[in-house]
Amino acid sequence: MFAFVKSHFEDALRLVLKPTRARQVAAVCYRHTRAGKKVLLVTSRGTGRWIVPKGWPIKGLEDPEAALQEAWEEAGVKSADIQTDPVGTYDYDKKRAGGDVTPVQAQVYVAEVESMADSYPEDHQRERRWFSQDEAASRVQEPELKAILRDL
Repeated sequence: MFAFVKSHFEDALRLVLKPTRARQVAAVCYRHTRAGKKVLLVTSRGTGRWIVPKGWPIKGLEDPEAALQEAWEEAGVKSADIQTDPVGTYDYDKKRAGGDVTPVQAQVYVAEVESMADSYPEDHQRERRWFSQDEAASRVQEPELKAILRDL
């Protein structure tokens, strides 16, 4: 009986102590080409790893609109048809200057890109590149995001 109570107590304690995750919005941008569907990835500013455009919710904008704003700032997406319902979420740890880490859950919206700009706010800070779905999935680190990219 003691083991049963101890097990349930430990489960409850894990739930209580689980860190709260901050919320971000992300845009999985794609386009159709003769070679098939291509996904747009950008490099992060800090580590240079491949990611999808994402950021904090923006006051006055619905989440899909905020995700498109991030796609503009980080990747130069001028216009896109974005779905209003998220296709999923993924968790990651955002590393901040000074070494702090913030647990984040990104809500993912899918956007079919209509046009791109040559110049955009973060063009000097990031690289952007189109990848096949499988290659994009292999380039990102987060398992849930890999699955979303493969299922796009």
